[in-house]
Amino acid sequence: MAPSPMLPVADALRRVLDSAEKPLPSEYAQLSEALGRTLADDLKATRMQPPCPISAMDGYAVRRADIENVPVVLKLVGQSAAGHGFRDTMKPGETVRIFTGAPLPEGSDTIVIQEDTDADGERITMKESEPRGRHVRVAGLDFKSGDVLLPRGRRLGPNELALAAAMNHPQVPVVRQPRVAILATGDELVPPGVEPGPDQIVASNNFAVAAHVTRAGGIPLDLGIAGDNYPAIEGAIRRARELGADILVTLGGASVGDHDLVQAALKNEGMDLGFWRIAMRPGKPLMHGRIGDMRVLGLPGNPVSAIVCSILFLVPLIRKLNGDPEAGGDPSIPAVLGADLGKNDTRQDYMRARVTGLSQGIPVATAFSKQDSSMLGVLAEAQGLIIRAPFAGPAKKGDVCKVILLG
Repeated sequence: MAPSPMLPVADALRRVLDSAEKPLPSEYAQLSEALGRTLADDLKATRMQPPCPISAMDGYAVRRADIENVPVVLKLVGQSAAGHGFRDTMKPGETVRIFTGAPLPEGSDTIVIQEDTDADGERITMKESEPRGRHVRVAGLDFKSGDVLLPRGRRLGPNELALAAAMNHPQVPVVRQPRVAILATGDELVPPGVEPGPDQIVASNNFAVAAHVTRAGGIPLDLGIAGDNYPAIEGAIRRARELGADILVTLGGASVGDHDLVQAALKNEGMDLGFWRIAMRPGKPLMHGRIGDMRVLGLPGNPVSAIVCSILFLVPLIRKLNGDPEAGGDPSIPAVLGADLGKNDTRQDYMRARVTGLSQGIPVATAFSKQDSSMLGVLAEAQGLIIRAPFAGPAKKGDVCKVILLG
């Protein structure tokens, strides 16, 4: 029987994302534990920032009317520091020593910086005039109570956490992190630290995939290595369901050769196969399906193929389950080719490349001469993936291309 036609990459991604019908349920996380989490609801400010006019500089608070004609001597009547404001009302002809972050005294409207003054006890000479409001941060300059500053779907980084804290939120509503079970398969695999037999290699794909899961906002669940036999593979699939995995990622064995048992084992466990075989390089034998509420991604066994497929399909799926509205967005940027490329064939190509310098204001991407999908050394040296469309003609050095940056 002839093999089914290969699915274009864009269609495959659409189907993968469609399997995340809606974001996962929400929960509350303490701010100290919310780094990398995704907001489940809009976050509104509960207060105004700053809550009153404050000084942006060290100097003296004055009335603008008192410094229209300089030099002028004003009487020092007190000071205002952050957390310890001047409590009286400043009168005409008076000034208050003020420090950065301190509240502006009642009756004042301008700051004269200390470099533009001379102090002699309580006699402060203002040597420079300033426009009204100079060096004053008005109340609500940053935000006002009720302002939506962090929208639903925003991933919380250090800056967002600082903003949430300033908005006076000790905890935030976030989407539950997707649980991603990772299963490596194959009699040829041993874990790092174990001496491989004469026909074995050290498993590596699971570490890269777990790292991509964590970076995308998921929780990796290591199912270990299953040998090439149905009881081991099917037992691991059941274990993923017992752990409540939202996604099961299998590594290797997804083809239909005599030793490729994963697809059949998944079907034995009730998988509804969505698609298999993608028109891309590396990564053609990508598989997608579903077992109940658990999405399944069967990644190729070749290391580069597994990692590229993780970037293109697994990461967007995790982001979609996290409620990211841009989960399916184009991750590429424009670049300039640093060397000629030959014509492409029927599959969309993702070529490992160095990305260095600038030309025409955009990065320069130069493909490595060796593109074998087993070569992790080349991938580790690459800063990007040059995307070549199916049937693309020859390209010249200096031509504009599209690149997905790595890292």
